[in-house]
Amino acid sequence: MPDVTVLYEDAHLVIAIKPAGVLSEDSDSGASMPALLRQRYAALGQNDYIATVHRLDRIVGGVMVFSRRREVTGKLTEAVREHRVTKEYLAVLRGHPAESEATLTDLLFRDAAHNKSYVVRRMRKGVREATLDYREIGRTEDLSLVRVRLHTGRTHQIRVQFSSRGLPLLGDIRYGSKDPNCSAALWSYHLAFTHPVTGKAVDVTCPPPAAYPWTLFDGVTELHTR
Repeated sequence: MPDVTVLYEDAHLVIAIKPAGVLSEDSDSGASMPALLRQRYAALGQNDYIATVHRLDRIVGGVMVFSRRREVTGKLTEAVREHRVTKEYLAVLRGHPAESEATLTDLLFRDAAHNKSYVVRRMRKGVREATLDYREIGRTEDLSLVRVRLHTGRTHQIRVQFSSRGLPLLGDIRYGSKDPNCSAALWSYHLAFTHPVTGKAVDVTCPPPAAYPWTLFDGVTELHTR
């Protein structure tokens, strides 16, 4: 199983980097972050309780927080549900947005049978509102690097909201952008929240890996993840 990189930890929670391709929650279908973290703590002779409190798509990498105590799990889950956890991402889009920064609000329908979401025009069963803010922070001739803050956490939200505007994430085959050198270019780089036990501010940032396509924007990603 892959090694796990821990960015912050205490007796109550742990923040670590989820590699792309690793599952966010326990499953029999592949390596998962809870399993990796349990292995780590078991090897250290520590409590190995780990619970997932929010999710990243399997193909997406970056910063995640996990609970290390049963009594903390509900508090973290509630903070995520009530949008008291700041979640920011970096994404590489194929194309250039019409506005350098904007708020995107859509109605999303999730087709669970096909594991795909769609922007729809009206509210009905299975439809939920999705909102995010973005700001363009770099571009090449064909691509744009955007910083995204989520205000809701819908399935594939960032991927489908940009794709519906003709700006699919580079390498995101499911939503219209094939690239042989990468999967969906999306990275969870920033989490911030109030610690559910100590009440102190927790603020963790991690830049994307030094690999394609992030290296097309060398200097920009580091500047915006300090």
